[in-house]
Order: sequence, then structure tokens, then C-alpha cells
Amino acid sequence: MSRIEEFTAIQGVCAWPNLQRLADGTLVAFIWNQPCHGLWEGDLDCWASEDDGGTWRLRSRVAQHEPGTARMNCAAGFARNGDLIVLCSGWDKCPPVGSPHKGTRHIMRPWICRSPDGCRTWDVTDDFPDPPAGRKVMGTAIVPFGNLAAAADGSLCVAAYLKQGTERECYLLRSRDDGRTWGEPAVLNPQGNETTILHLGGGRWLASSRNNQHEMSGIVELCTSEDDGHTWQRSKPLTMPGQVTSHLMRVQDGRVLLSYGNRNWGNFGVDVRFSEDEGGSWGPPIRIASTPQQDCGYPSSVQLPDGRLVTAYYTSISRDYHYEMRVARWNPDDFLTEGKPVNGW
Repeated sequence: MSRIEEFTAIQGVCAWPNLQRLADGTLVAFIWNQPCHGLWEGDLDCWASEDDGGTWRLRSRVAQHEPGTARMNCAAGFARNGDLIVLCSGWDKCPPVGSPHKGTRHIMRPWICRSPDGCRTWDVTDDFPDPPAGRKVMGTAIVPFGNLAAAADGSLCVAAYLKQGTERECYLLRSRDDGRTWGEPAVLNPQGNETTILHLGGGRWLASSRNNQHEMSGIVELCTSEDDGHTWQRSKPLTMPGQVTSHLMRVQDGRVLLSYGNRNWGNFGVDVRFSEDEGGSWGPPIRIASTPQQDCGYPSSVQLPDGRLVTAYYTSISRDYHYEMRVARWNPDDFLTEGKPVNGW
């Protein structure tokens, strides 16, 4: 019988967490600090856990919003020199906390936030690039998402997307100066939205990409690259309709872990699937957390030295601005049969 610990970590936040593990073992979660979907002013905060995800304390404000704005959507990861980098976008024309939203908003240029001291202080610049030439018509700014990852050529990479109405387009961007400036956009998924990337080694990459073109609120589909992220191919669906916004990572035993939010009626929560052949095939869905509302998901995971996984996610508690970040702590070894991973489709 598998044992999964589930508990509330931070209350009163919609969160959409990005989870990272620092060199000293501290877990940090980058979260949107208001209980709504960016409807009013707010910030991107960093919360830290020094007991493997059991308890959490506010460590710093990564992106302090300017009046009338919300700083929320982000990607995060480590530079080669060990600094923590957060790329944070957001929305303009946001009213004060608790006020009703009115009018048309626009996506703002992401900030590049960099911390050399374990996420206690941050240097912030606004040097993130404009959308690729010819694609500015889709939106005023490009939105980073997921984890940063180092490429075989030494560059640092991130997925970022454009949105305009129902249209979406996702790119891979590179930094040649350890995360200080970004460019060289390559189309990752011409119908992609929030996308997480995973470098398998050499020139091989996987990406799990939300595709909102599908009916019933989209799916997650697999994209692959064999030339170090310069060109990409859409491969296969990874989830059923209504199961969206995912995270990819390699666990200690070599398997690739996909986690995603399940928004199907009567089955709300966070599910995972494993691949033991680097994305060629995937095991069946496994439930690691259940939630009370459909407004849930955005999982992000890290692995502890003892092999356990800590997965952070968000959920609505009720329809009147009650949200929280929750954590599931679990062992991927519980999902082995006779010492081998559970196999599937």
C-alpha cells in the first residue's frame, strides 16, 4: 500500500507554484500571493521550507508589483554559477486588492530576477526580449513558464508563450550569458501554451505543452527535439481532455515523471505518469492528490536525497476567493511492481 502525505502549506494564495531545491537542501516555492487569478494587484513571493516541505515561511518578495499591476506568471531555475533566476511576467490595469476588475488588460514584459544568496535578496532588470519579429500581433509580451534548463551547448533555456484570444504559440528561448539576457526564439509548439522542458542529455529534449486548441479546456501533449532545442516536433497526447498544465522531471532511478492537473468533473486533483524509456511510452495515470474544486493543479516537484518526491500544487477551496497551496510528499518506489516501474500506454 502506497503512502502519500497531503497537507496544506500556504493559505490564501492562488500560488501556481514553481518548486526548486537549493544546494543546502532548502525547498523554495515561487508563488502568486493573492487568492484570485490575477484579478487585482499582487506580487510573486518566495516561500521556503527547511524540513522537506513540512512547514513553510515567507523568505522574500521576488517581484514587487508596481501600482496597478500584478506580477505572477513565472519560470525559475539555476544559472551555471548557482544563482537562482526567476523570469516573472504579469498583467497591467489591475485594481487594488479586493476591487472588481474592469477594462482590458495587457501582458507585461517579464522581469529577470536573480538571487545569489539563497533567494533572500533579488536583482531585478527588465531586459527580457519582445515577441519574435512578425509575432507581436499576437500579444504585447511573451510569458515564461516552467523550469530553466541547461542545453548541451552550454546555453540556458526556457519555454515562453504568446497569447491572443484563443491563439497560443510557444517558443524555446536561450541565454548565452548565464541568464542575464535572452533571445534566439525557436518555435516549440505552434499551438502551445504553458510548457515545461526537460533536457535528456546530448541534443535530446522533451517538453510537455498545454494545447488549448483542444475541446474541453485543452490537453497536455509531448514535444521532442533531437538537435538541442533548435527544432521541435509535436509527438503525442499525454493526457485526456481537461487534464492540463504539467511538469516534467527525471527521478533518481532514471524514469521521467510527468505531473498535471486533472479538472475532469468528479475527479479533481493531481495525477502523474512515468516513462521508463525517456518519453517513448508512458505508464497509467496515478493519483497523488485530490482537490475539492475544478480550479486546481499546476504541480511542480523536486526530489529529496532519500528518494521521496515533494509536489506542490494549488486548489480553490470555494468559489469566493478561497485558495491555498498544498503539498503531496510521496515515494516513487511505491509505484513499482516486482522492482520494475508500472508499465502502460
